[in-house]
Amino acid sequence: MEIRQGKFLTKLKQLLVKYREQILYLVFGGLTTLVNIVVYGALHLMAWPYQLAYWSAWFLAVLFAYLTNRRWVFQSQSRGLSAILRETFNFYFARLLTGLLGSAIMWLGVSALQQNDFIWNIIQNIFVIIANYGLSKWFIFKSKE
Repeated sequence: MEIRQGKFLTKLKQLLVKYREQILYLVFGGLTTLVNIVVYGALHLMAWPYQLAYWSAWFLAVLFAYLTNRRWVFQSQSRGLSAILRETFNFYFARLLTGLLGSAIMWLGVSALQQNDFIWNIIQNIFVIIANYGLSKWFIFKSKE
């Protein structure tokens, strides 16, 4: 039994090391989504127009995402003011593009289809997280190796 458990833990550790980036991205992506949904929900309860609530929640979620992605997920090696500013600009520009995608999904669900805005906020978050990972991995925090 102990040998089996040892093999299991070794295999689990290997998987965690191999997929560290994806696991951390999912964890911090989930937390980013939670930030977005909580802020959006609070603004919704204060009767903010849904697009204004959307962009306010987006701004705070992007700030959280940048800080966590740079440090823990992609372990950015960018140093120097110009490199960090370029990375930051690229991150926010990519998030603006996916923010527009999320806004369009919200418009489709809420304005065009006249459905629940809270449900459509969750739906758009799924699309945005996937697009953000690809942009971050292959364009923003790409390895210099």
